[in-house]
Amino acid sequence: MNKYFLKKQAFTMLELLFVLVVIGILAAVIIPRTSTNPLQEAAIQVASHIRYTQHLAMIDDKYDTLRKDVNGKVIWYKDRWQLNFASSEFTGGKEAYTIFADTTGIGASRGNANEAEIAINPSNANQIMTGGYGSAAAINYTKSGFRGMKKLNIGNSYGITSVRMNGGCTYGRISFDHLGRPMRGDQNTMNSPYNSGRTQRLMTVDCNVVLSNDTAHVTLTIQRETGYVTIN
Repeated sequence: MNKYFLKKQAFTMLELLFVLVVIGILAAVIIPRTSTNPLQEAAIQVASHIRYTQHLAMIDDKYDTLRKDVNGKVIWYKDRWQLNFASSEFTGGKEAYTIFADTTGIGASRGNANEAEIAINPSNANQIMTGGYGSAAAINYTKSGFRGMKKLNIGNSYGITSVRMNGGCTYGRISFDHLGRPMRGDQNTMNSPYNSGRTQRLMTVDCNVVLSNDTAHVTLTIQRETGYVTIN
């Protein structure tokens, strides 16, 4: 009885071969589906960080009537949180982006980010949310003292070769007001909370952010009013 039981527990060569064939078929089907798509990964990351910028704007609206320029004009609205795409020598010539609020100095709000103005990585307090921006070592992607997040340098991390914006957004910038409504352009050029001269800065048309690599592109759409982000 024991001998019979032991014989039934063994595999024949044919059974082993059958198992190997099945495993090979499954591997051929599953592995391609689990391969990464850098363009799609970049789009998901950028969408997430646009939403995070909106979140910062809603919990930290920058409203402060004592915040004035050298001429005594209230300028708190220039400090709103924004996400800025850029490509320069400080990004290693690659496409990158930075999340910041233009708050440093009395009457500063120059439209450019410095280390103190950049959002802190919520997952790592030692990092700031830039993929490269200025000449200071902490925000220069090419320097060893870089404190930014290398994944925000989407050109180097994901092979993104261009970032184009059209529709309701311009100049590589997206900012939000205290209600989370998306705004366009550089806050530094505004002369009141919502207008610059006769120009309304709240987006009235959906904004498209097009990320491209050498072979394809993907479009992120930011809806006017709500700021809701979708990936097309």
